Amino acid sequence: MEPSQSEMNILSNGKSHDLVDDVGVPMKTFLDEDQNGTQTVRFDDPDGGHENEGFLPSADGKKPIRFTDFEGKTSFGMSVFNLGNAIMGSGILGLAYAMANTGILLFLFLLTAVAALSCYSIHLLLKASGIVGIRAYEQLGYRAFGTPGKMAAGIAITLQNIGAMSSYLYIVKSELPLVIQAFTKADPNSDLWYLNGNYLVVMVSASMILPLALMKQLGYLGYTSGFSLSCMVFFLTAVTYKKFQIPCPFEEFSANSTASHHISNTSSHFHDYNSGLVHEDDDSHCAPRMFTINSQTAYTIPILAFAFVCHPEVLPIYTELRNPTQKRMQKVSNISILVMYTMYFLAALFGYLTFYDKVEPELLHTYSRIDPYDTLILCVRVAVLTAVTLTVPIVLFPVRRAIQQMLFPTKSFSWLRHIAIALILLTFINMLVIFAPNILGIFGVIGATSAPCLIFIFPAVFYIRIVPKEDEPMNSVPKIAAVIFTALGVSFMVMSLSFIIIDWTTGTSHSAGGH
Repeated sequence: MEPSQSEMNILSNGKSHDLVDDVGVPMKTFLDEDQNGTQTVRFDDPDGGHENEGFLPSADGKKPIRFTDFEGKTSFGMSVFNLGNAIMGSGILGLAYAMANTGILLFLFLLTAVAALSCYSIHLLLKASGIVGIRAYEQLGYRAFGTPGKMAAGIAITLQNIGAMSSYLYIVKSELPLVIQAFTKADPNSDLWYLNGNYLVVMVSASMILPLALMKQLGYLGYTSGFSLSCMVFFLTAVTYKKFQIPCPFEEFSANSTASHHISNTSSHFHDYNSGLVHEDDDSHCAPRMFTINSQTAYTIPILAFAFVCHPEVLPIYTELRNPTQKRMQKVSNISILVMYTMYFLAALFGYLTFYDKVEPELLHTYSRIDPYDTLILCVRVAVLTAVTLTVPIVLFPVRRAIQQMLFPTKSFSWLRHIAIALILLTFINMLVIFAPNILGIFGVIGATSAPCLIFIFPAVFYIRIVPKEDEPMNSVPKIAAVIFTALGVSFMVMSLSFIIIDWTTGTSHSAGGH
């Protein structure tokens, strides 16, 4: 299949230009035959198109001009903030629950494995991007598999990031009413409109998220990303501090009496308000477990995979990075993932060691069972709300670009279309959040489908198809590793979906409002 001229002219920001105007110098194009016998156009630099030579300075100190080059103005630090903010989100609130259902050692092994695999997949993505000079995920899909590849990448990015934004706004829906209630000392059972999470999430989307989502470039959000990450550092600090302040078994706050009255969690029976079940209670659960397997363990890997997905944002951040090279962008990715890995493990560890088996899928809800008016936890809720709110615009950018690449590939930038797509996306996501049954369902289903595609499958198959066979034959170590990586992603997706379906069909999952 020979690509159309409009497809060849699409740049990573969705604009359509003439290649000669962008490059300013002649460019070599070669017709290569893929394994199906079809001819595809390949852009190469004069030295043969090697990945490093496309982005590193040449012998005379000048970087060769490539048709996707932009004048990146975002600093290294701001790029780390943006990518770290894209990684960090509401997933951190579910990691303590994941550790409770795997044990500390198994959780650490899975977290380390997923983080390392994420770094490797970003390496594959950047290397494929460097060879063809494209910094748009959808266009890498097009170069590898034509229109089906572009559509598959665009759909996966759309589903993944809509799931991420839904989970972020679900935090706003569930936590903001509690914050307002604590400030106003209002009755939690009252019908006041400002305690209705559905109204509040719409107001936050319109007043805070939409203006930031209308920014033209990701680089402008570097400062808000840095502030968002500092809010999550405060969250981690508070979780660590509370570990040494809350006894186990903890005393549960009674909503039917005064704030000074508590019901002992060590009484003969304990009512789990989340599941609606009565449990025999003792202090036998106040001991950490190193290894655990139960019906909820199936959710753990999807939650971890969802927590490390940042791949749709990698190439846009790469485009806007100052002095962009593959090595420099890989360092941005490695630092971001390492920082998030450390924060994830510490937040999960101290959250789990505070509540053990009693931890809920959404960690902050567990603290509210002890004292919903606790000043520190109130500040933590405000910090988390701020962090997830400021993350939504970062995640919205790749979805909007994917939609533009799929529906308007030949159109130049238009403010009207730019604003309209943001409005439609936020409206749809708000509707999804209002009717979504629970946050774990979002983590599990989205993490088990689109996350494996973006982390494992797509980077590997794009790499296999794009890297020329004369540079790396199929029996070379990098290509074999990529094939194994693809098989790992497919197996992970099938197994995770199977576990979740079995868990749902057997009725072991809790209903809406539960797990």
